[in-house]
Amino acid sequence: MLALTNIKKSFGQNEVVKGITLNIEKGEAFGLLGPNGAGKSTTISMICGLVPYQDGDILVDGVSVKKEPQLIKKKIGVVPQDIALYPTMSAIDNLIFWGQMYGLKSKEAKNRAKEVLEIVGLLDRAKDKIETFSGGMKRRINIGAALLHKPELLIMDEPTVGIDPQSRNHILETVKSLNEQGMTIIYTSHYMEEVEFLCKRIAIIDYGQLIASGSKKELTNRLSGGKVLHLVADQVKPAFLMGLKSMDGVENVTVQQESDIDVFLQNHKEPLADIVLLANQSGVKLQQIQLQEPNLETLFLQLTGRSLRD
Repeated sequence: MLALTNIKKSFGQNEVVKGITLNIEKGEAFGLLGPNGAGKSTTISMICGLVPYQDGDILVDGVSVKKEPQLIKKKIGVVPQDIALYPTMSAIDNLIFWGQMYGLKSKEAKNRAKEVLEIVGLLDRAKDKIETFSGGMKRRINIGAALLHKPELLIMDEPTVGIDPQSRNHILETVKSLNEQGMTIIYTSHYMEEVEFLCKRIAIIDYGQLIASGSKKELTNRLSGGKVLHLVADQVKPAFLMGLKSMDGVENVTVQQESDIDVFLQNHKEPLADIVLLANQSGVKLQQIQLQEPNLETLFLQLTGRSLRD
């Protein structure tokens, strides 16, 4: 459904996408992860034909975005991170408007708007103004707007940011259902558990480069350390960090926040006594020590040195 081949993009002297190659199959739910500023949004904008790419090519269902941008836009639905709705208009009028912007005739847009409201579970609020909706309901209508023209490829950029758990669960179940019906989905999120729930394959982008891609099992198998020791300290001193990094059995050390430290361990070694001794010698008080099994969050931390939510 989607093929990126050595895609590059620069803004002035700043190269933000550095030769990404990626393939997504028809009917696949694909997770696209990366820290803020990694190049995800630029990559999505290039797929949609909103930002031109300088090298390589992007094919959607075998058609080049560069050569046939209007044809591509008919195949793609985009759910932006920001709410793209008119607050003083009703839910159904918003959807009819966006349906007509996609090229649907008036009657077809109205019928499709009703269908979409049923898909997102808000048909009973069709005539209510968007400004009366909760944040979660607005996001559900935002998703509905991207479905009006029955896209083959749906791109979702942080669709559950800042909403209540009930709306979040409804959105996840809706996306899963759309995918089970055959829609190809690209899903970006700061919540790893959402990506794990929806996506069979995942790609991680950092500093404009694709640094990992594969299934959850394939990615977690890449972890060089057997486990992760999560430490919470009263303070993080340079001497303590240097001591951890030079310790036998430690593969890598990352500081998530001011007091949270993740220690990646090699070969299932657990130098717990040495770490406690080092903390005492460094004047650092350990408030919590937790041994964790490796997961996608662990891999993300090890590859990027940052938490997904940073």
